Amino acid sequence: MEAMARPSVAPSLQPRPCPRPHRNSCPPSSMRRRVACSASAADADVVDLFDAAKLTVDKFVSSGMVVGLGSGPASALAIQYLGTRLRRGSLTGITAVTSSVLSANEADMAGIRASSYQEGTQIDFAFTDAEVIEEGTLAAVIGRRKTESGEPSFMVEKAMAKSADKLAFITGHDKYVTGIEGSIPVLVKSGNWIDTAEEIDDLFLGDAEVWRRPSFGTAGPLGGDHPLVTKEGHHVLDVIFTTPISDLGQVAEKLDKIDGVVDHGIICGNQSYAVIASKGEVQVLDEKSSVIQ
Repeated sequence: MEAMARPSVAPSLQPRPCPRPHRNSCPPSSMRRRVACSASAADADVVDLFDAAKLTVDKFVSSGMVVGLGSGPASALAIQYLGTRLRRGSLTGITAVTSSVLSANEADMAGIRASSYQEGTQIDFAFTDAEVIEEGTLAAVIGRRKTESGEPSFMVEKAMAKSADKLAFITGHDKYVTGIEGSIPVLVKSGNWIDTAEEIDDLFLGDAEVWRRPSFGTAGPLGGDHPLVTKEGHHVLDVIFTTPISDLGQVAEKLDKIDGVVDHGIICGNQSYAVIASKGEVQVLDEKSSVIQ
C-alpha cells in the first residue's frame, strides 16, 4: 500500500487572501465580540460571512420551524443572529436541534434552547458550514476540521442534514469550486481498518493518499502512537486527493460500496442551497447552481 509510506501531503485548499475595500457594515452588538470591524481583508471576509449567515436565517427560517444548527464559523454567526431574532420576537416557536457540542455551545451563548439531534428527528431546515462545495451540483465536503476534543462530528451533522427538508451550506466564495482537491474524512470500522484503507487506496490509486487521523498532533500515515478512536470504536481516515475530483457524487458512491466504511464527509443528493459570501455580495444558489436571490 504505497500511500501508507509516502510523505505527508497537506490538503491543497488553503484560504486565499481577498483584499478589498472595507465596507461600513458591522453586525449587531451581540455579534461584536466575534467580529471586529476593521480595514483588514480578513475582517472583511468575516463580515461577508456574517452577511451570508444573516441572509440564510432571514430567507429560510420561519416561525414554528424545527431548525438544525450546524457547526463552523459561518454557522456560529447564523446561530448568534437567530438568537437575536428570537429575542426581538421577529421569530417565534422555533425548535432548535444541534449537531455537535460546538453548535450546542453556540446555541447556549445565543440564548437558544436546543436539544441534540436524535436519529429520526424531522427537521424543516438546517444550515451548516462546508469545507468545500462542488460547483454545478452543490455536493459538499464536511468534517475536515479537527475539534478540540478530537471527536469527529460529521456523522451526526450529516445525518441531521439528510433528515432536513431543506439544507443550506454557508461558505466563502473561495470554497465554491470545480475540481475539488484536499481531504475527505472517512469513518471506518477498527477491526480491519488497514484492509479498508488499502482498498480505498487501490480504488483511488494515483489520485489520493490515505492517512489515519491521530487523536492529537501530527502523525504518519498509520496515525502514530495515538490514533483517533471514536466513542463507537471507529477510526477516521483522511483520503487526501492530490488531483482534482471530477465528480464528488461518484466518489461518495464508491466509498459507500466498500466493506468497513461506516460513513464519510460527502453530502450530496439533498434539496440543497449554497449561501456564498463573495466580495461584499451574497449569492443564494439552488442545487442546479442557479441564483435564486
